Amino acid sequence: MNTANKLTLLRVIMIPAFLVVLYLNPPFASILALLIFVLASLTDMLDGYVARNYNQTTDFGKFMDPLADKCLVVAAMLWFVEVGQMPAWALLIVVVREFAVSGLRMQAANLGKVIAAGWSGKVKTASTMVCICIMLVLPDLTFLAMIGGLINTLCVAVIVITTLYSGIEYLWVNRKVFSTMK
Repeated sequence: MNTANKLTLLRVIMIPAFLVVLYLNPPFASILALLIFVLASLTDMLDGYVARNYNQTTDFGKFMDPLADKCLVVAAMLWFVEVGQMPAWALLIVVVREFAVSGLRMQAANLGKVIAAGWSGKVKTASTMVCICIMLVLPDLTFLAMIGGLINTLCVAVIVITTLYSGIEYLWVNRKVFSTMK
C-alpha cells in the first residue's frame, strides 16, 4: 500500500474518531472535533498531492478518496442534523447531489471519459469545509449567542446554495453523457 492510499485510510479512520469525540462530549469536544476534522481534510489535500506528484495514483485511491471525503462531510452534517443545527432537507440536497454526480461520473467512465471537477465544485467543497468548521465551534462561542443562530443559518444557506449550483452546473455541462444511457 502506497503513501497516498495510507493517507486516505487514515482519513477513513478519523471519521469514527471525529464522531466519538462529538458523542462522548469530553471537555473541549468541539475544539477536538474541529482539529480532527481539519486534520482529516488536510489528508485529502496531501494524499492528492502525493498521488499526483509521486506517481502513486491507483484504482483503490480513485475509488476510496472521494468516498472518504463524502463520508467525512456527511458524518459532520449528520451530527448537525441530530443536534438541530441543520435541517434534514439540507443534508438531503447534499447527498442527492453527490449521488447524481457520482452516477454521472460512472456513466462517463463506462464510455471511457473522465469528467474533471469544475471550479464550482471546488468552491462548493471549500465553502462546505469552512462552514462545517464554523458550525463545529459555534455552540461553544457563547458570546455569539445572539447572532449564533444567524451565523448557523448563513452557513447552511451557503452549503445548500453552492451544492445546488455546482450540481446543476455539473449536470448541465455534462448533459451529453445522459444521451448515451440506454
